[in-house]
Amino acid sequence: MNPVFPNASPEGWISTPHIDDLSDADLELLNEMLPWQCFTLDSRGRRFGKAASPTKRNLPQIIPDRRIVDLDRRFPLEGLKVLEVGCFEGIHTIALAGCGARVIGIDSRIENVVKTNVRLWAFGVSAEIFRCDVEREADFAKIPEVDITHHIGVLYHLVDPVTHLVKVLARTRKAIILDTHYAKESEADRVFQSGGVSYRYRHYREKGRSQAFAGMYDHAKWLTLDALTGLLKGSGFPNVDVAELRDERNGARTLIYAHRG
Repeated sequence: MNPVFPNASPEGWISTPHIDDLSDADLELLNEMLPWQCFTLDSRGRRFGKAASPTKRNLPQIIPDRRIVDLDRRFPLEGLKVLEVGCFEGIHTIALAGCGARVIGIDSRIENVVKTNVRLWAFGVSAEIFRCDVEREADFAKIPEVDITHHIGVLYHLVDPVTHLVKVLARTRKAIILDTHYAKESEADRVFQSGGVSYRYRHYREKGRSQAFAGMYDHAKWLTLDALTGLLKGSGFPNVDVAELRDERNGARTLIYAHRG
């Protein structure tokens, strides 16, 4: 089944029922209410949300993202329960729901939970959204078992990505999409232990809670690509497709789809 996104255009204009009928003045007021860090365009080409800066998230976010289109092609999402780790401002949430998934979106920042719920309202879409710091045991315990885990842009912000990934995979019945930075072999110059196993990693300094695009703590550990694929296979996901390897401004990044047998 193909995702249904009414009137979506290549430029990003998309039907947004509860925004399309707002006056310019009300839309401007809404855009000033919350600390938006990205924006979509309604069916009239007006901005809903704001750019993070003149150079970051300064273009309209396209719904659906190409990775979700590919995820739905590989594992049709209609009727499946999907965990979205790091819902941010609801862009991917809208697309996953548009594919027919029952979405559970989590984010460590309460402002992102609020913004995602506002964007869901704007599109007339339903999902379960709540605050969850995945590195806090009490928070993680709230996460249910799901069919698919959508994990984009979060793992490289974590202090212990190994423990997190093993735990989230244990609650994933079918497949995971993982998009994350990783450490090249020459960059992995430190070692830590998790579950009695040693892992080489790149120490990445984070700016903490106050920065919208940073991790919650003072540093993150970037695993090597071999460690990532090994963790997936060792957690019962033997079918690992490293679909992309990209060099980005902050470092090497990969897109991986993995599923159980």
